[in-house]
Amino acid sequence: MRIGFEAKKVFTNYTGLGNYARNLLSGIAQYYPENEYHLYMPSAKRNKETSLFLDNATFHIHTSNAAIKAYWRSFSICSQLKKDKIELFHGLSHELPLNIYSSGIKSIVTCHDLISLLFPEWYPALDRMMYNFKFKSSCKNADTIIAISENTKNDIIKYYNIDPQKIQVVYPSFDNVFAQIKDSSSNEIIFKQLSLPKEYLLYVGSVTERKNLLSIIKAIEMLSSENRLPLVVVGNGRSYKKKVQEYISEKKLDLKIIWLENISENGVLRIIYQQARIFIYPSLYEGFGMPVMEAMLCKTPVITSNTSALPEAGGPDSYYIDPNNAEQIAEGIEKILTNESLRNTMIVKGFDYVQKFSGKKTASDTISVYQKTLML
Repeated sequence: MRIGFEAKKVFTNYTGLGNYARNLLSGIAQYYPENEYHLYMPSAKRNKETSLFLDNATFHIHTSNAAIKAYWRSFSICSQLKKDKIELFHGLSHELPLNIYSSGIKSIVTCHDLISLLFPEWYPALDRMMYNFKFKSSCKNADTIIAISENTKNDIIKYYNIDPQKIQVVYPSFDNVFAQIKDSSSNEIIFKQLSLPKEYLLYVGSVTERKNLLSIIKAIEMLSSENRLPLVVVGNGRSYKKKVQEYISEKKLDLKIIWLENISENGVLRIIYQQARIFIYPSLYEGFGMPVMEAMLCKTPVITSNTSALPEAGGPDSYYIDPNNAEQIAEGIEKILTNESLRNTMIVKGFDYVQKFSGKKTASDTISVYQKTLML
C-alpha cells in the first residue's frame, strides 16, 4: 500500500495529538515495513522527537513551497497525492483536504474528540467555528473515521449524524519508553536535578479549566496531616494556572505544590511517573486520556474521572471519582495511601490492562482499517 498522512502535528505538537501521531506511525512502520509511508506537512523541523521520521527510509517526507500553507493543506495537496500515486490518505488529527472526496483517493480521518463542540465556553468563538467546520467536513468526506474511543465514536454519531458503520474504534498506543524498568541511579540524578521529594502525588497535563487541577488542590486541603503529600504538577497554562496559583497562595499551600513546566523528554517523565505514590487526573472531559495510560504503564495507581472516555483508558481497577467532588478525590487518596493491598492490586491489574494499548495492537488494528477502506 502507498499511504499518505497529514502529518503536521508530528512536527509541531509535542503533547497529545503529536504523541498519538508519532506513536502510530512508528508502530506501523515497525510492524508493517512492506508499505510505503508518505508524510505531508508544511515544513519539517528536526529534533529528538522527529528525527526517526526524517532518518528512516520507510518514510517519504513531503513539504510545501506554497506561499499560503493553509490553502495547500486544504486543497492543492490533492494534486501532490495523485502525483505520488497515493492509494489512501489518513488525516491524523481531525482534518482532511476539503476536496479529498472528489479526488478519487480513499481517505481516513482520526477524530480524537468533539470537546470544542461540547464545551464551547472553553474556546474563542472563531476557533470554535473553525474547528467544528473542519471536523464535521472531514467526518462527512472521509471513507472511514477512526475514533480513539467508544465515547468519541458515540459523540460523532450523536452530533454529526454519522452512520455508525463508518466509524472504527482504534485505541491509541503508548510510547514504549514508559514500559522501561526503573533505574535507581537515573532516578537519583533526576530527583536531584528537579528537587523532587521521596514521596509525592502527581498530576500531568496542561493547566486549563478542562483538566481541573483546582479540584486536586482542594482535595489536598482535606487530607489528614500524615497523608498530605506534596503535589508535583507537570504542565503549564495561562489564566487558569494563575487562578490555581492564587488559590494556593490564599490557602498558604505553596510549599506543597511543585511546578515542573518544561519536561519535554518522555524518559524523564517516566521516572516522575514511576516514583509517584498516586497519579491524579480529574479531567472534566477527554477523548481518551493518554496520561492515565502512561501512569498505569509506569505501575502507578490512578485516580481519575468517571466521565467521557476516561473509564476506557483507566480500565476496571482505577479509582473513579466525580471530577467536581474534591471530597471524593481526597477519600480516594486516603484509601490508596493507607491500604497497601488495594494499591498493589491497582498497580498489578492496571499494568495488565494497559497492555491492550501496545504499539503492535494499535498498528495491527489500523492496518486492518486501511485494508477494509481500500476495498470499499
